[in-house]
Amino acid sequence: MAGPQDSKHIYDHEEDHSYPSTSEYKRTPEDRVDDSYDPTNVGKPRAYAENAGSSYYDDNRRPRARVLSYSDDGLNPHSQEHTIDESPGAPLVRGSSTNRNSQYQDLEYAEPYTQKQRGNVEKKPLAKFFAGAKYPLQQRIEDKKRGIGRQRYPFVVYGLTVAMLGVFIYELVLNAREQGSPISLKPVINPMLGPSSSALINVGARFPPCMKFVSQVPPSTLLGCMNNTANPVTSICTVEELCGFGGFPDESPNQWFRFITPIFLHAGIIHILLNMLAQMTLSAQIEREMGSGGFLITYFAAGIFGNVLGGNFSLVGVPSVGASGAIFGTVAVTWVDLLAHWKYQYRPVRKLIFMTLEVLIGFAMGYIPYVDNFAHIGGFVMGLLVGAVFYPVISETKRHRIIMWCFRLAAVPLAILLFVSLTRNFYTSDPYAACSGCRYLSCIPSSANNRCQGTGLS
Repeated sequence: MAGPQDSKHIYDHEEDHSYPSTSEYKRTPEDRVDDSYDPTNVGKPRAYAENAGSSYYDDNRRPRARVLSYSDDGLNPHSQEHTIDESPGAPLVRGSSTNRNSQYQDLEYAEPYTQKQRGNVEKKPLAKFFAGAKYPLQQRIEDKKRGIGRQRYPFVVYGLTVAMLGVFIYELVLNAREQGSPISLKPVINPMLGPSSSALINVGARFPPCMKFVSQVPPSTLLGCMNNTANPVTSICTVEELCGFGGFPDESPNQWFRFITPIFLHAGIIHILLNMLAQMTLSAQIEREMGSGGFLITYFAAGIFGNVLGGNFSLVGVPSVGASGAIFGTVAVTWVDLLAHWKYQYRPVRKLIFMTLEVLIGFAMGYIPYVDNFAHIGGFVMGLLVGAVFYPVISETKRHRIIMWCFRLAAVPLAILLFVSLTRNFYTSDPYAACSGCRYLSCIPSSANNRCQGTGLS
């Protein structure tokens, strides 16, 4: 067992205190017990704090290292005289060293360093590489709960929003050039505060007479030109002239791109504000979670299929515009997220109720002029199918994983089948003969549209 001198040697091991002469800082035995110590002035007694001179502070007015001396009494039974470092940077545990490589440790604060622990800490480079490449399941779950997705910024949403705003400005400029006002006020007021229906047709709205031959509205049908402001119509143009884009070179309407261009068009200020609000919030979050690639495919698949479905069942004489179908596709992805990650959601039942109300309100808005409810329905259906394929679903169990893969394998051929069959039906047959009542899903009967009968032209 180590004696007092040995203890002193151990305590002082590797303690290299390079202090100046400490004779002036040593206290006499009479001063060992000093009740004038001020606990609010940590690190120095009140006597030093009140009467501190040049001997207590250095040239930069910082306190010097102070060394106290204790005799061999009850305060330290192992040594006759032991120095205590009360400088600000001194270690708190007596006997510990600021040197990281010291072999002595205070076992109250650290576990002994063993070779076994050393083997756990130091991994081979190859093992560290493969460990970092994995994305742990629990980390994915935590990121999901916190709303952290695959990327930080929704670049596609930003680009689409800028493009749509630019196209809408062009619509207003075109209407102002033709009618003298960016908002159509004559002969019919646009309730969405935007251009006339003729201007919407000219810039690329979904209008079946421009896309295929419609017996009720042939290319020679006379309609009001973009500059017409009178009622009855005084400035008359044919359908071919109104459709623009070079007309019909082979004398047959063939502007198939009108399945795509309506996604970038909007009927008015109210319409674009509502759509951009939904796009910059809900759609942006979906892109962060899915990634730009999967989001881009889902967005345009939903938007295009919505226009295909609307072209089949909506009134052929009413133009339709808007990104609502594509946005409804991203709304459908939130349903995939809710159903696939039910137990990770905060209050999922309440969230389901709010999402149901959101969808119902969106379908109700489909009855607004120039907004097609079939685009909403088609976009939602295609968003469910395509979104389930590209959305990153977390599966903790084998059963959950099997269900998701079965749904994905069924969704791909079903989406292709819907696209092919409805596109073919649009060009080759009359959908009204198969579903005469479907038109009421996007049309409120009134005298202006002949009770939703015929073409819808007024």
